Amino acid sequence: MIAFDPAAALVVVVAGVLYLGGVRRLADGRGWPARRTTAFVAGLVVVALATQSGLAGAEADRFSIHTVQHVLLGMVAPALMALGAPVTLALQASRRPTQMVLLRVLHSAPLRLLTHPVAAWLVFGGSLVGLYFTRVLELSLTNDLIHAGVHLQFLVAGGLFCWTAVGVDPLSWRLPHGARLLFVVLAVPVHAIIGLALMGTSTPVAESFGTSAAALADQRVGGGILWATGDLFGVILAGVVLAQWMGHEERVARRHDRLLDRGRVG
Repeated sequence: MIAFDPAAALVVVVAGVLYLGGVRRLADGRGWPARRTTAFVAGLVVVALATQSGLAGAEADRFSIHTVQHVLLGMVAPALMALGAPVTLALQASRRPTQMVLLRVLHSAPLRLLTHPVAAWLVFGGSLVGLYFTRVLELSLTNDLIHAGVHLQFLVAGGLFCWTAVGVDPLSWRLPHGARLLFVVLAVPVHAIIGLALMGTSTPVAESFGTSAAALADQRVGGGILWATGDLFGVILAGVVLAQWMGHEERVARRHDRLLDRGRVG
């Protein structure tokens, strides 16, 4: 059954219009890397897939489908959108008054706290524990407002983590590449531990999914999905960090070579 979430659809459309509008504004001047546009739009497509397709329609019936939706909203979409650098685009495409507002928000105390690497890591990992080992998941299946809040939490927690790990937007706390790699590696066991816990439990995490043997078997499948995709997510992010690190070192080397060439000419 195909689902339709009007709030999520509105967010996707508005975000897409704003982003592509910024790209168009820069087209007549400095331009904008196509790879960033592709990444951000792909992230929005993933959000649409998770909230508007048959996945969303079956989420309330099967825990394994819920975990697939979680992976899309909490890992895949945030990583792609972080690589799209929407904040950098907004700063470059906006007029000076808007830029000043954006900079004040970026450097505000609440955002500085949320984007601190320790806070981002704790939100990313802690939100999983809060969702799967409390009544939040059960409530989200019976209350539309809480359900929408869980989806938003997936995006925010994943976004904080991915912006810290692989994002190119300006942040108050910018980790060097080696620390980013460690940041990613330390998060890999989180999904593995939670996935293994779900695979080993003999009670349902939410009774709305059912209490039959088939429902518990599906819950174990969902735990395996979290474990496997969490590991894969960590490997891919680590690869992105390494690629960014190598690109940074190459740019530094080229700048150094140019300075040496200028010195010889002088």
